[in-house]
Amino acid sequence: IITKAVSLNGEPVVKRSRESVAHESSLRAPKEPQNKVTVVLGAQWGDEGKGKVVDLLALDADIVCRCQGGNNAGHTVVVDSVEYDFHLLPSGVLNKNAVSFIGNGVVIHLPGLFEEAQKNLQKGLQGWETRLKISDRAHLVFNFHQAVDGIQEQQRQQQEGKNLGTTKKGIGPAYSSKAARNGLRVCDLVSDFKVFEGKFRMLAEHFLTMYPNLKLDVDGELEQLKGYAERLRPLVTDGVYFMHKALNGPNKKILVEGANAALLDIDFGTYPFVTSSNCTVGGVCTGLGVPPSYVGRVYGVVKAYTTRVGVGAFPTEQDDETGELLQCRGREVGVTTGRKRRCGWLDLILVRYAHMVNGFSAIALTKLDILDTLSDIKVGVAYSVDGKPLPSFPANMDVLTRVSVEYETLPGWCCSTESARRFEELPPRAQQYIRFIENFLQVPVKWVGVGKSRESMIKLF
Repeated sequence: IITKAVSLNGEPVVKRSRESVAHESSLRAPKEPQNKVTVVLGAQWGDEGKGKVVDLLALDADIVCRCQGGNNAGHTVVVDSVEYDFHLLPSGVLNKNAVSFIGNGVVIHLPGLFEEAQKNLQKGLQGWETRLKISDRAHLVFNFHQAVDGIQEQQRQQQEGKNLGTTKKGIGPAYSSKAARNGLRVCDLVSDFKVFEGKFRMLAEHFLTMYPNLKLDVDGELEQLKGYAERLRPLVTDGVYFMHKALNGPNKKILVEGANAALLDIDFGTYPFVTSSNCTVGGVCTGLGVPPSYVGRVYGVVKAYTTRVGVGAFPTEQDDETGELLQCRGREVGVTTGRKRRCGWLDLILVRYAHMVNGFSAIALTKLDILDTLSDIKVGVAYSVDGKPLPSFPANMDVLTRVSVEYETLPGWCCSTESARRFEELPPRAQQYIRFIENFLQVPVKWVGVGKSRESMIKLF
C-alpha cells in the first residue's frame, strides 16, 4: 500500500506502509540456504577410497551426485562381502531410498554406463533405473573419442618418449570437443535424432580429418546410439531445475561424490599429468549448477600412504621393498585400468596443498591397516630443491621431479588394526600417527579406515 501526500513546495511525498518496508527488508536480508551439499573429494592422486566414504554417508542421503569426470573414475564398494565397481554411476546408487544424479560436468559414454549397470545388476544392484537422473546438459563420449585418446597417447610416446598415462576412455578428447564447442550433449541425443545424426557425422568427419588412420563405424555407432536414446530418455532431467528444487525444498541430505582427486585437477593438479576436469571443490558448482553458498561440509579422503597410477612426478615414491609391500598388502591395482599403482610414503605437503584449494572440513584417513606390519613409518613434511626449502607446492613438474623430501619417522605399531571399531581400540602408536597428521594439516580426522567393509570405518566424532 502506497499513500501520497503533498509537501510544502507542492511536490508529492510517497509514504510506504509498514508492510511494504518489512517486505523490502526481508528481501534484502541474506537468506540462509535451506539445504547444503556435503562433498567428498580425493586429496591425493585418486584411489584414496572415496567410494567407501560415500557409501557410508549415502546410507541416509536423499540425493547422491556425480559432478565431473567420466568412466575414467573407479570406485569399489564392498557390501555384505559383495564387491561393486562403479565408474559412471554414483556409489550412492546402492541406497534404494536415494536418487542418484549425474550432473552436467560429467562426460558420459553410454555403452560404458549401461554395461556397468548390467555388471552390477548381476551382483544384486536392483532397480537402478528408477532412481537415476541424468542432466540434459551433460556431454557425451563417443567411441571415436576413445579411439582418438589411444592415438594421442601413441603419438606422445613416439614424439616425446613419454605419454600422459590416460585411461584411454576418451575423456580428454570429449572435454576437448566440449571446449571447442562442437561436442554433443544428452539433450541433443534425446531430441530430434535426425538433427543429432547430422551433428554427429560432422564431428566424426572433424576427427577423421585430424586423424586419417582413425577406424570409424559411423553408421554402426549411430544405430547403437538410437537404441540408447530410448533407454536414456526416461532418465533425463533439467539438471539446474532438479538441483534448485532439491536445495530449496524440504530438508534433504545431498551428497556430492568427487571423481579423480585434487592432484589430478586440470588447473591445480600435477599438469600435464592430470585429468581433463576440475576435481577440486569448484567443480561441484560448475558441474551441478550449485551456487557456492550451498556448499556445506567438504571431506577430504586421504590414504594412509600415497599411490599414483601411470606416469608423472611422485616425490615420496618408494621403488623398493617398502613400495612393493604397500602395493601387495594394499592390493594397489587400478579399478579402471588394471595397472599396478606406484606406492610411497604419505606426503603431507601434497595433502596440505589440496586443503588450501578445497578447504577440508575434516578428513577420512583410509587403509591404515596396510601399515600394520611396518616397524618405522615415514611421512613427508617438507620439500627442498638444490638445498633450498620450497615454500609451496610447485606448479612446474620439472621442479617437482627434482625435489628432495624431508621425512618425519614415526614408530610403527606392528600389530593388526583390522578388528578395531573405536579410536580407543587402535594401538597407541597408530593413534599417534593419526594425531600427527591432524596437527600437521590443522584439520581433524573424522574417520579412519582399517579394512574393506562398511563396519571397518571408525568414526572419531
